[in-house]
Amino acid sequence: MHALATAAEALASTTRKTQKLEILADYLKSRSVEEAAASAIFFSGHVFPVSSERTLQIGGALVWNVLQELTGKSEAEMSAAYRRYGDTGAAAEELLAGIAPAESTLNVLNAAEVFLAAAKTSGSSAKTNLLRELLRHATALEAKYIVKIITGDLRIGVKESLVEEAIARAYDAPLEDVRRANMLLGDIAETLRLAAAGRLASAAMRLFHPLGFMLASPVASAEEAFEYIAAAVVEDKYDGIRAQAHVGGEPRRARLFSRTRDDVTASFPELEEPLAEFPGEVVLDGEIVAWDASAQRALPFTELQKRLGRKKVTDELLRSIPVAYVAFDLLYAGGELLLDRPLRERALLLEALFTQRRPAPSRRVRQGQGKLHFDGEGEPVGSVLRAPQWKAATPTELDQLFERSLARGNEGLMIKDPESPYKPGSRGKWWLKLKRELATLDVVVTAAEYGHGKRAGVLSDVTFAVREGDRLLNVGKAYSGLTDSEIAELTQWFLEHTLADEGWRRQVEPKIVLEVAFNAVMRSDRHESGYALRFPRILRIRTDKSAEEIDTLDRVREIFEKQRV
Repeated sequence: MHALATAAEALASTTRKTQKLEILADYLKSRSVEEAAASAIFFSGHVFPVSSERTLQIGGALVWNVLQELTGKSEAEMSAAYRRYGDTGAAAEELLAGIAPAESTLNVLNAAEVFLAAAKTSGSSAKTNLLRELLRHATALEAKYIVKIITGDLRIGVKESLVEEAIARAYDAPLEDVRRANMLLGDIAETLRLAAAGRLASAAMRLFHPLGFMLASPVASAEEAFEYIAAAVVEDKYDGIRAQAHVGGEPRRARLFSRTRDDVTASFPELEEPLAEFPGEVVLDGEIVAWDASAQRALPFTELQKRLGRKKVTDELLRSIPVAYVAFDLLYAGGELLLDRPLRERALLLEALFTQRRPAPSRRVRQGQGKLHFDGEGEPVGSVLRAPQWKAATPTELDQLFERSLARGNEGLMIKDPESPYKPGSRGKWWLKLKRELATLDVVVTAAEYGHGKRAGVLSDVTFAVREGDRLLNVGKAYSGLTDSEIAELTQWFLEHTLADEGWRRQVEPKIVLEVAFNAVMRSDRHESGYALRFPRILRIRTDKSAEEIDTLDRVREIFEKQRV
C-alpha cells in the first residue's frame, strides 16, 4: 500500500500528462499482476470494477467517525483539519500523523480484501470495525489514500483513460486493444491481466455493464450546426434521463443503466418486460421519459423526477406517472459490437430490430401501437418506442423542426451526422444539441445551511461549485426550486455525508449534482472562482450525472464574456 500511496503522491505533484503516464506505468510494472490489477481499479477512481454490482456503502460520516475514534481529536480539531485541505483524505493524514504506525505492513491486496468484506456486510457496525482495523494498521500516508479511494475522490489528476494508456505502456500492448477490451469487459483489472498475458484479443462483450455514452456538443443556432454537419439526421431532445438498455441472458432479462453507470431498472419495473421482447442479445441507447399515451408525447422532467431514486415504486406512482423508453441507437446486436458502423447503418438495424420484436402472449392483447396501457388487472404496461427521425438539409429546415419540437414540449433537437460512428465518452461535433435559450449550469453541492422560518430545521440553502481541473470552486448559493420533499430527502443525505459540521452550516461530500438557472454571471471576490451567479435557482437534481461531469470554470467565463458583448 505504501508503494501505491507514494505513486499517488507523485502523480498529484505534476500536471504533465507525460510524467503522470510514466509514473503510473512504472508503478504497474513494479508490482505483481494481481497487485497491479487491484491498483488499476483504485487509480481509475473506483473501489470495484465498473461491471461489478458490488457497492461499498461506506459514507463520509462513517469514515469521519472512525477517524475521530482513532485520533481522539475533538470535533473542532477535526473540522479545522478538513478546512485546511478541503479533502477528507488529506485531513486524515494530518490527524493520524504521530499516531499511525511509522512503517507499512499493508499491501494493496489487503485493502481490496477489506473493501470486498465491507461490501458483503450490511450493518454499519461491521463496516466500522473493518475500516477501523484497516486504518489502524495503515501509515498516515496510506490512510490518506485509503480514505480517498473509499470516498471516490483521489484528486491526483488521473482518469481511467490514463490508466488504460499506462497498461498499454507497462505491458507493451496496443492502446486501441486495451481500450476496446476494457470497454467490452467493464473491468480494468481483468483488462490488465489480459494485457500482461498478451491475450487482449480474447476479450468478449459482457452484457449488463454499461458502455460509455456518446455525448453531444451544444450549438447556439441552426446556422452553427450546419458549420459542422452538411446533411443532418434530426431527433427530438427529450426532457428525460439518458439510459442504456441491456437485454439477454438466461433466464431472459433487461437492465437499464444511467449515464452515471448506475443500475436504475428498479425505478422503472414496467420497462423490463417490453425490453426483454427484443430478440437475442441487445444493447440500446435511449431516453426514459414520463409519457402521456393519449397525446403521444413526453411530459416535463419534473414528472419523471418523482420516479427517480426510489428503492420501491408504488402502484400509485406506476399508474400516475407512466414511462416510456425511447430508443435512438443500437450499440450491440447479433453478437456484433456496432460502434464503428455509421449511424445510418445502426439506424437501419434498429428499425429491423423493432420489426422482429415479439410481445409475450400475456402482453399482445394489452399493448397498442407505441402506447402505454393497463391490463385487465390494472397492472401498468411500459412502452418501448423508436425515436422518430427527420432529415434537414438547410438551417431553415432545422429551425422549423426546432419549433415543432418545442411545441411538442421537448427541450429542442439532437442533430447527428449520418456517417458518425458511436464514440463512447466522446463529445465531438458528430452529434450536436440545440436547446432553448436559457443559461444553465450543472454544478455540485459543496455545503448546505439551515434555512429560516418553516425551513429552520432543514438544510435548504446550498452552496455549489464548478470544476477547474481537480479543484471545485464555488460560484453561488441557492435556496429556491426544490420541493419540500426533495429538501427533506437531501437534508437526510447531507447529514449522513457531512465532512465538517460548522453548526449552522455543513460541508458535505461533493456528490449531489444540480442544474441551476440564473440571470447573469458577475465578478465576485466572495468566491475563489472569482465569479458569482446572479439570482440562481435550482431547476432540478441531476441524478443522471456525476460530479466529474459538472460544468467547468471555463464555461462560466464563456457565459460571462458573451453577456458583455
